Amino acid sequence: MEYGICNLAVVPLRAEPSDRSEMVSQVLFGEAFEILEWKDKWVQVTTALDNYTGWIDRLQVVMLGHLAYKRLLQTPAPVTYRAITQAWKIIDNTVIYLPAGSSLAFLEGTTSYIGDQRYDIIGEIGETDSIANIARSFLNSPYLWGGRTHFGIDCSGFTQIVYKLQGISLKRDASMQAQEGTAVDSVLTAKLGDLAFFNNDEGRITHVGIILGAGKIIHASGKVKIDSIDTQGIYSDELKRYTHRLKIIRRYF
Repeated sequence: MEYGICNLAVVPLRAEPSDRSEMVSQVLFGEAFEILEWKDKWVQVTTALDNYTGWIDRLQVVMLGHLAYKRLLQTPAPVTYRAITQAWKIIDNTVIYLPAGSSLAFLEGTTSYIGDQRYDIIGEIGETDSIANIARSFLNSPYLWGGRTHFGIDCSGFTQIVYKLQGISLKRDASMQAQEGTAVDSVLTAKLGDLAFFNNDEGRITHVGIILGAGKIIHASGKVKIDSIDTQGIYSDELKRYTHRLKIIRRYF
């Protein structure tokens, strides 16, 4: 088995080995993956964070040894918390702008080592915040299918990255996240940080958001925003109607 790691700010993970294929997720700086297949200019990978499979450009792959990969699995790397953190790439004196949730792999002091490259992290490392403040920092981020950053994010990418910043790993898609955690009886007993899931007309879970309490939920729909939630579902304060039908609520901590 071969392994790799992301040494760019963010790399698209595509459904098929083509630049025209849909982006199903993103791999952030310092996140590792197993390599499944090489095909022309593409590499099929499964991410270590959430076991999500897709294709990335082989030029965006840095190889990682088995022992180094195993070390990352056993001791997860610290993550960045600011919307943007600067990493100074020593070898060519350039700066990479890391999104929140980037993994500072093999961190020694303020230096992250990826492959044979050094990246000096500029600014605070290890800063954290409450789940409510982290979630609110994404407000007005535009909806982007497969996105996981402040500059474009989808509903389950939003919940996943917020939870990553709380030290909790979630699966990638809403339907997968709904299978984790423990059930909450009702929205009336839900607590801050619980995830609410919503289904379509066929009963399939297609949306997720984070309960804020006091009848409010934060979620990515068009943009990351705060709406009202009750036993029926999400009521859009902007559209003046219900937009998502509540299915279940789950708790993870």
